[in-house]
Amino acid sequence: MIEPLVPKECFFTQGVGKHRNQLQSFELALRDAGIEMCNLVRVSSIFPPHCKLISKNAGLRKLQPGQVTYVVLAEASTNEPSRLVGASIGLALPAAGHQYGYISEHHGYGMTEQKMRDFVEDMAATMLATTLGIEFDPETAYDQRKEIYHMSGKIIKTRACAQTAEGDKSGLWTTVIASAVFLFRDD
Repeated sequence: MIEPLVPKECFFTQGVGKHRNQLQSFELALRDAGIEMCNLVRVSSIFPPHCKLISKNAGLRKLQPGQVTYVVLAEASTNEPSRLVGASIGLALPAAGHQYGYISEHHGYGMTEQKMRDFVEDMAATMLATTLGIEFDPETAYDQRKEIYHMSGKIIKTRACAQTAEGDKSGLWTTVIASAVFLFRDD
């Protein structure tokens, strides 16, 4: 029987790159994030039960050149001078370790890094809250809903990773990425 492919660890990383070619600016953003040597496979947004969140440095040390690496990836690019571009990843973890959590991703323009962080953290927490049956008014401010989520005792942790940058003044492509990187060995 084939074992299911379930990540054991996860880390967050982000980066920015600038270059006259859009693809190369993306490559430079991957380098800045430390994941350029991997073959990235984009996956959707479930944080597996019992998956351990580790530091970026610990995660990067476990990567090997050429490794097929599963990621939740947000990316955005611009070649418009001074245009604010951003990419972010949010996470919401359930209190019960046997339940899965949610990762959300967002990319766009004109949002500060803090607004991007708040937005993806809110999306992840809201997706998790709806699966856990937490009652809330979706029209209330995130700070109020966050309080409800945590008081329910069903959501224990939220966090976010974001990267923003202003488009290069001379019109070079500016690319930002944010990523949750999954690892399958916990050694």
